[in-house]
Amino acid sequence: MAGPDTPDASADAKRPIVDAFLRARRAGEALAEFPGTIPETLVDAYGVQDAAIAEWGDELVGWKVGYIAPERRDASGDDRLLGPVFRRNLQQVGDDLRIAVFAGGFGAIEAEYVLRLDADAPADKAEWTPEEAAALPATLFVGLEVASSPLATINQLGPLVVVSDFGNNNGLVVGAEIPQWTRLDDAALRVESRIDDVVVGTGGATTLPGGLRQAFAFALSRSARRGRPLKRGELIATGNATGIHDILPGQRARLVFEGHGEIVATVEAAGAAGTGAA
Repeated sequence: MAGPDTPDASADAKRPIVDAFLRARRAGEALAEFPGTIPETLVDAYGVQDAAIAEWGDELVGWKVGYIAPERRDASGDDRLLGPVFRRNLQQVGDDLRIAVFAGGFGAIEAEYVLRLDADAPADKAEWTPEEAAALPATLFVGLEVASSPLATINQLGPLVVVSDFGNNNGLVVGAEIPQWTRLDDAALRVESRIDDVVVGTGGATTLPGGLRQAFAFALSRSARRGRPLKRGELIATGNATGIHDILPGQRARLVFEGHGEIVATVEAAGAAGTGAA
């Protein structure tokens, strides 16, 4: 088994980044600029993320996958990135669902297909193909990622900054199960995103480069190389299926998954610890 990647960034370089993002997230406040020097590599950015995860004080329940455009990739060649999902901001579909974004920061919704591992990934396997990933027992659900950060320019600044702040994640909503997903063609999975009843995006599993299986394989591989092989029960939000749609407190999101139900949520401003305002 390949050993976990080792960050090169020093603890002194990571400290101001970790402290500032955690402070802003806990207070529900925005940041005017990136707090420190942007990490030089994805491995260094994951070092920042790991330090923040260790200090956040909540149970890690899964990961979001984000795509990296070719012109923004580093020497690792990774075409995707990971960000943590925490228990406090994990919700199931229900009535009067509310999600929180950072007022003055970045806030968006993403329609997602969410996998739940039904078995541990082998601890000694660091590289996965899409076919191998599909053979690992997992259940597929529809979902909504709350993409939000205290830093309004997080996506403009690029993947190294996104990884440094929890992958630009502030929550995940899990909806209905999609039965026997491995027997389905990705083209059969379609979704429409609406904000305040206006259609802002359409797409589906084929919107994900390489499809669901490629996203799953990346999550398994990158997690193993970080020394965090995925475990039974962890969730993987596989990537935005209709785009990244900016949203503000007071607006209403509605995701319509063809043949698999809907997710409707009202947006509010993040308060203490990144949750909705009291």
